[in-house]
Amino acid sequence: MDMSVTEGSLWQRMTSERGLTAISHYFVMDWAAVWLDIAGGLLIAGALAAWVPAEFWQSFFLLDHPLGAKLWGPIVGPLVAVISFVCSVGNIPLAAVLWNGGISFGGVIAFIFADLIILPILNIYGKYYGLKMAGFLFVTFYAAMAGAALIVELIFGALGLIPAQRNARVVETSITWDYTTWLNIAFLALAGLLVWRFLKTGGPAMLRMMNKPTATGHPH
Repeated sequence: MDMSVTEGSLWQRMTSERGLTAISHYFVMDWAAVWLDIAGGLLIAGALAAWVPAEFWQSFFLLDHPLGAKLWGPIVGPLVAVISFVCSVGNIPLAAVLWNGGISFGGVIAFIFADLIILPILNIYGKYYGLKMAGFLFVTFYAAMAGAALIVELIFGALGLIPAQRNARVVETSITWDYTTWLNIAFLALAGLLVWRFLKTGGPAMLRMMNKPTATGHPH
């Protein structure tokens, strides 16, 4: 199933029949792999933004204690990530909700870092390496994430780069005709072309085969 194209220059490989097919297959299969994370992140972020009162976040993140909040954010950020079940790009909408709720800048960074220790991935660590090693990995990753996030906050704070306002938006509230709109139209057209190519070159059958359980019961 190696779809790499090695003959010719980069432009020749991209525009060749095989190259265009490979690009379309990787494009759709990458979306098939991450769309649940993205949808889950948006749904969880929307639910927390709508149902959790702002007062809870302000109390939980120690908003009334600036120094305590800076230290508490990197500590609690990874723990919130562990129970959120959302990894990779899906955790960014939730990070925006936490930032608006009052978590420190370092806490947001630690939360984003912590997509490697969410519960589903910890379960994988346990199955592959055993519970003892999984626990060691969790402690090591947690300490590294919290420590790195605190260092990032101190550096950004010293340079005056931490945003003063807490009004992060997951999506735009209105549609405006600007360069972003035209870029969206252009890339939607490109995405449509790649999906069409995927459908015309046996992509759905390959995707079904990749998701089919093997003799051991695990997907490819």
